[in-house]
Amino acid sequence: MPDNRKSGMNQGRAYTGERATVYYDVRRCVHFAECIRGLPEVFDVEKRPWIQPENAPAELVAEVIRRCPSGALHYELAHGSPEQPEHPTRVHPVKDGPITVRGELVIDTADGELSEVRAALCRCGRTHNQPFCDDECERTGWKS
Repeated sequence: MPDNRKSGMNQGRAYTGERATVYYDVRRCVHFAECIRGLPEVFDVEKRPWIQPENAPAELVAEVIRRCPSGALHYELAHGSPEQPEHPTRVHPVKDGPITVRGELVIDTADGELSEVRAALCRCGRTHNQPFCDDECERTGWKS
């Protein structure tokens, strides 16, 4: 998988620490909160900036980011390997929510093809960020 994983797309805002840089794309976040539960000392919505990668070892930051099912979070390590896709690819429908996908993904978007390892894809058809879920299903009461 190429290092420039989001060909033609914004990776989101960069939060840079000495050992790791965390990228957060707010348009892709559907608030599973794996980051906040996993490393509250790094991911704290009460602090500014809300992501502080220097507050934990880089490998631990990377491990918690890999739990993010939406792909809103990514990382680059100063010394370490980039995230590798899961094999085989896994698809999981979330009750009354998106379909989460993990693996070696190529996703067609309005901005072009996206090489990705994790994504939360809309299945209600109401998203404003096709093909990604933006929690419109929850806001409008859609049920699966």
